[in-house]
Amino acid sequence: MQVDFVQALRDIEKEKDIPLEVLEEILEAALVSAYRKHYGSAGEIHVEIDWEDSRASIYARKKVVETIEDQHTELSIAEARKLDEGIQVGESIDIEVTPENFGRIAAQTAKQVVVQRIREAEREIIFSEFADRAGEVVTGVVQRRSGRSVFINVGKVEALLPASEQMPSDGYRFGERIKVYVVEVKRTTKTPHVLVSRSHPGLLRRLFELEVPEIHDGVVEIKAIAREAGLRTKVAVFSRQENVDPVGACVGHRGSRVQAVVDELRGEKIDIVRWSDEMARYLASALSPARVNEVRIDEDGKTATVIVPDNQLSLAIGKEGQNVRLAARLTGWRIDIRSETQIAEIEEAMYAEIDARAKGVTTAPAGTDDVGLIGAEEVEEPPEDLVGAEEAPVAEDEAAEGEGDTETEEVPAPVDVIEDAEVEAEAEPEDEVGAPSPAAVAGDKEEG
Repeated sequence: MQVDFVQALRDIEKEKDIPLEVLEEILEAALVSAYRKHYGSAGEIHVEIDWEDSRASIYARKKVVETIEDQHTELSIAEARKLDEGIQVGESIDIEVTPENFGRIAAQTAKQVVVQRIREAEREIIFSEFADRAGEVVTGVVQRRSGRSVFINVGKVEALLPASEQMPSDGYRFGERIKVYVVEVKRTTKTPHVLVSRSHPGLLRRLFELEVPEIHDGVVEIKAIAREAGLRTKVAVFSRQENVDPVGACVGHRGSRVQAVVDELRGEKIDIVRWSDEMARYLASALSPARVNEVRIDEDGKTATVIVPDNQLSLAIGKEGQNVRLAARLTGWRIDIRSETQIAEIEEAMYAEIDARAKGVTTAPAGTDDVGLIGAEEVEEPPEDLVGAEEAPVAEDEAAEGEGDTETEEVPAPVDVIEDAEVEAEAEPEDEVGAPSPAAVAGDKEEG
C-alpha cells in the first residue's frame, strides 16, 4: 500500500521537533484504528511501515489450531503450513490482510486520529521541555496584554506573567525582549501552562550566575537574598576560596557586572554584603551602607540591638524602614537600631534607677520589708532571741541624747524592745521630759 502522507510526517518531524519514532507509533495506531472500523477485525492487528518505499502493510496475528472456531483469531494447520512448513499447532503466525483500496480509506479515517495524536505529542514535548527549565531564566518577547496580565512568547508557548509577579518599574511594550524566571509549569488539556515572574528572588540569583563566572563555577556562593522588586535588594555572598573576594567578584571591574544586573532589573538598587558565620559581623554588614559601632545580640530570642553614630541613624533605618527591613529578612533576626545618644540616655536612666534602688536598701528603717533588688541577698537579719538584748540599751541612749528636743523621729522597734522601754519610763517622774544629766547620775552613784 502506498502511503501518501509519509513525506508529510517527515516535514512534521522537522517543524515540531517530534521524533520519527513517535510519529511512527502515531501512524500505526491510526491505521489499526481505521482497519478495525471498516473491517471489524477483533484479532490482534499491527502495522509495519516501510519508510524507504513509503508503504504500509496490515498484519493479523492468528493462532494455529486443528479446528477453526474463530476465523478472526485462528488459522487451520493446513493453511498455516502453506505459509510455513515447520509450524506446529498452538503457535502463532502473522498473515498480511492489507485491503487493495485501504490507502484511500486510511487517509480519510485516520486523518483525525493522526492530527489529534500529533497535538498530544507536541504538548507532551513542550511540557517536558519547560518542566525541566522550571527555576531557570528564559528570554521572551512581550506578545500581548490581557487586563494587568502580560503574555510572553518564550518559543513554543506563551508564558503568563501575572500582575503579582511584575515589577513596578517595567513598562512591557509590545515586541520588547525581557528575561523572566520560570516559576511553574502545569500540564493542561491544551498547551502547557507556564507561569513566569519578574519579581522572584530567583531571577536575581540566575542573573548573577549569568554575569559572574565565579558564582556559576561555585567559587562564590549566594547565601541569602532579600528583595523588594523594583526598589532595592540585598544579597549576601560568601567565597569558598580565601584569595577570592566575593563582593569584588560580584561588583566587577568598575561595577560592570552588578550594573548589568541593575540594567536588566530597570534600575533596581542592589546591596552586596559579605556573609559571615559570626552573627554580629553579619548583622553589621547587612545594614550597609550605614556604619555600625556595636552589635549586641540575644541568641535565645534571635534579636539584636545595633548601635550606630547619630549621623548614621537615618541611613541605617532607610527610607520608610526599608534598609533595616531588608537586613532583618536577609539575616532572619529581629533588629533594633539605636543611636549613640539614645543608648547613652537609656543607660543613664538605668544606672539612675539602680542607684535609687541601692540607696533604698541602705537607708530603709529597721524591720521594713521594702528591700531593693540590688544587694538584697547580702542583707542578714539578726536572730530573734538577740534582738531585744541588743536594742534595749540603744533605746536608753537615744532617750538620753534626746533631752530638750520637742520632736523626735519615731523609729519602729521590735516588740520586746518596746516593752523594756515602757518599764523604764514608769520608774521616771511624769513631769521629767528627758533623761537625767550626767552630774545627777554621778550623785546618785555616790549616795549609793
